[in-house]
Amino acid sequence: MTYNKILRSSVIAPEHRDDADRNFFYRLTPDEIIAAVAALGLEPSGHIAQLNSMENRVFDLRLEDGRHLVAKFYRPGRWSREQILEEHAFLFALREAELSCLAPLKIDTGSLFEEQGIYFALWPRTGGREPEELSDIDLQILGRLLARVHNVGAAQRFQCRPQFSVQRFIDEPLALLKEKKFLLPEFETDYENLATLVARKYTELASEIPLHPIHGDLHKGNILNGADGWFLLDFDDALVGPAVQDIWMLFPGTSLDSLRSRAIFLDAYREFREFDDRWLALCEVLRAMRIIHYSGWIARRYEDPAFKAAFPEFANAAYWEEEMNILREICAEFDEKTGDDLRGETLGNKDFFFDWE
Repeated sequence: MTYNKILRSSVIAPEHRDDADRNFFYRLTPDEIIAAVAALGLEPSGHIAQLNSMENRVFDLRLEDGRHLVAKFYRPGRWSREQILEEHAFLFALREAELSCLAPLKIDTGSLFEEQGIYFALWPRTGGREPEELSDIDLQILGRLLARVHNVGAAQRFQCRPQFSVQRFIDEPLALLKEKKFLLPEFETDYENLATLVARKYTELASEIPLHPIHGDLHKGNILNGADGWFLLDFDDALVGPAVQDIWMLFPGTSLDSLRSRAIFLDAYREFREFDDRWLALCEVLRAMRIIHYSGWIARRYEDPAFKAAFPEFANAAYWEEEMNILREICAEFDEKTGDDLRGETLGNKDFFFDWE
């Protein structure tokens, strides 16, 4: 289990659709995608390519006039219509604020459509590359951008999107793993104990941290750099949560390089929005929650043939041993530090540059 796999997982949500919709989703064909787009009054040329996405089905389509669109078919049962529209409203607010975030296209004032019970939306195709490394200038640009995204988010009021919580990221995945018998009996007690410790630490540290609408899944794969500069994409996991959730995934771990990059990023972030260093105490807690959630995410999706092909060794003994070793290492850090120590631990630019004032 790698960092990339954990960071690219998606949030678990209740099922809303029936099996017929899910079966149609699993077998979506190019002809059906093209027909759905053509029904909106557009003119696809017939050229279509499926893009990399485990959670949804995403396709690049070329139109007769040479433009390219991205058609995103949402996984049935993951989000309700109201939840998707709330995500779209957030993106439209970001675009209104002239921020570099991709928003869906509107056709006849609508941004969400339906084909045989499957919701879908169309997006402009924007060129760009996922960053391998970020220069100091890149970190500053992205820090300012995220702060402004959070400013817009703080002015939004999500009524339908979920809230980041222990129940959502620990309790529900754990219950699902046990219900579907993916959590092997010999690991069950120890795994539950580790999950309980993570949940307790999150509750302790997050009690006074403000929550507001955030991206929710801001790893480097959801940041692109193209001819028009840096921009953020895929707000599919947008929810009400702590700002640090949108930061730790960009700088996972505790290496000096990661901490230095995070410090530069946050200095730029603070030019537009407050960020309390004490919130950084949540970083490793959130990483542990992500690991637990990741297993639940696979378990919930495992009937999807794409998941069975991608994770053939899911939940065998070696899988649980690796996952539990990582959780033990994180939880051992909890035991070695008091709450006050955690809250006060942070590194800034002065820790990395001898002439920084």
